[in-house]
Amino acid sequence: MNVLTPRELEARQEIEFESYILKMQIEARVMGDLVQTHIIPAVIQYQNRLLTNIQGIISALGDKAGKEAAKAQIELVTKISEHLNKLKSICDTMLQARKVANKIEHAEEKALAYCDQVKIYFDDIRYHADKLELLVDDELWPLPKFREMLFTR
Repeated sequence: MNVLTPRELEARQEIEFESYILKMQIEARVMGDLVQTHIIPAVIQYQNRLLTNIQGIISALGDKAGKEAAKAQIELVTKISEHLNKLKSICDTMLQARKVANKIEHAEEKALAYCDQVKIYFDDIRYHADKLELLVDDELWPLPKFREMLFTR
């Protein structure tokens, strides 16, 4: 439509790239912080409760009978460990990708790096955090759960 000059179009594009980069930086940083400072500690605390429970059952009933009686708790600890390990690994990988992307000077390349190399981890982090949310005791989970938000007025 020839409303803007080529220089003005470049400037507008640069502003859009910078805006996108800033949003992705904030989102990735907040996601990483939530995982490291809220989710992982809550999960570990719940795991420790389960492990104490398992040890108590085994010490009361003996090794074979105790392991059979604590089968559900052992399976729960295993599921939690799997999701926790994957969550931590993906979060660490995203952090490394952020460090690489932040070193890029050119706005378009940096925006593409955030899109193609950082944002790709968001869904996986969310998936494992959601699974852990369902497994961890409500009392220990530090964030509002989705089912709680659905019925909040």
